[in-house]
Amino acid sequence: MRRFATALLGQRARRRWLHLIVGGALFMPYWMVGTLVMGPLLDEGGMFTGGLGVQLGAYGVALPLVAVTALFPLARPMSVAAARALCGVPADRFADGPARGREAKARTAGWFTLHLGAGALISGATLALPPFAAAVLALPFSPSLRDSELGAFWGLDRPGWGWAALPAGLLMLLALVAVVAATGALLARQAPRLLGPSPADRLAAAERRAAEAESRNRLARELHDSVGHALSAVTLQAGAARRVLDGGEGADLEFVREALTAIEETTRRTVGELDWVLGLLRRGEGAEEGVGPGLDALAALVRGAGPGVALTVTGDLAPVPQTVSREAYRIVQEGLTNAARHAGGAPVTVRLDARTEELEITMENPLPDRPPVTRPGGGRGLHGIAERARLLGGAAGAGPADGVWRLTARIPR
Repeated sequence: MRRFATALLGQRARRRWLHLIVGGALFMPYWMVGTLVMGPLLDEGGMFTGGLGVQLGAYGVALPLVAVTALFPLARPMSVAAARALCGVPADRFADGPARGREAKARTAGWFTLHLGAGALISGATLALPPFAAAVLALPFSPSLRDSELGAFWGLDRPGWGWAALPAGLLMLLALVAVVAATGALLARQAPRLLGPSPADRLAAAERRAAEAESRNRLARELHDSVGHALSAVTLQAGAARRVLDGGEGADLEFVREALTAIEETTRRTVGELDWVLGLLRRGEGAEEGVGPGLDALAALVRGAGPGVALTVTGDLAPVPQTVSREAYRIVQEGLTNAARHAGGAPVTVRLDARTEELEITMENPLPDRPPVTRPGGGRGLHGIAERARLLGGAAGAGPADGVWRLTARIPR
């Protein structure tokens, strides 16, 4: 019994009732237009004085107008917002944004027509039936009502029949509540079908997720390359300076001074790059354009990597597009990080060739005597280099060749 009462008058049922009344309120302007059309046609009076034929005709005229209105872009977002709040349907089963495509617009029109059409009937019953039921319930207690047309209509003016009005009035109210609950449940079942995502919506959502994933991957690459290179370079320079100082009184203080200067430059540059990456996180997608280090900062990057790095540039780097320049800088940065991590301070040669339609990057360092220590979970450096080159239509590869470790990348300009 309690479950039955909750189904009829619980919080979810009351919200669905309110949802139907909202639909009835939205239906009113369309119904008024319908009465203006049907009144002169049937010659039965105006908006509020016409007979049942005018009212039903106005209802029939209003429904197509509702369907046409639902084709406008704001119809689905408005319907989804109301259904999410009042229908008791999980929010993730609805589509977001305006309807795209003929199918989605047709389903939105079907929902809008169903909501407003059913809401108009329920709203009318909600306004008319409770006062009528209250009058029926009062019949046994009012002789004047029993003798009125209402009493005669129900046959309650006959002796002994007056108390029959009580169950009749209660049944009316119960029937109203049951019909409202059933109609609200019907709309709740149809809401995901008519307001759910269409194939076009699912494709758009997948594209948004892919764009978000690419944005996260891009930021992860920037943080990995910037911070990873800085830590590797600082570790290498600090270790070299410590070994020189451990040599005693004959230590090469100039070398130590250069190492400390390189550490200072590397950390200062990395702080600036971190500010840039964090700025991307704050500003969101699209903030990267026109910002970030490029090939113009390559000399400082090589200088901070230590005296064992030699840079050779062939051709003019100035005409290189900004996007290519930024990604090429990151590729060189990651290559230097890998060399510092695995080659143990061995000399590194960096060559850039910008004489053709492709920017070619080549980095070489001697192979280490022992295989490099693999970090738990593996590194992301070479994968990130290949990904950067591939996103710009180029290619990258790395591996032992001719007795050295060689990293190559070609990026179309």
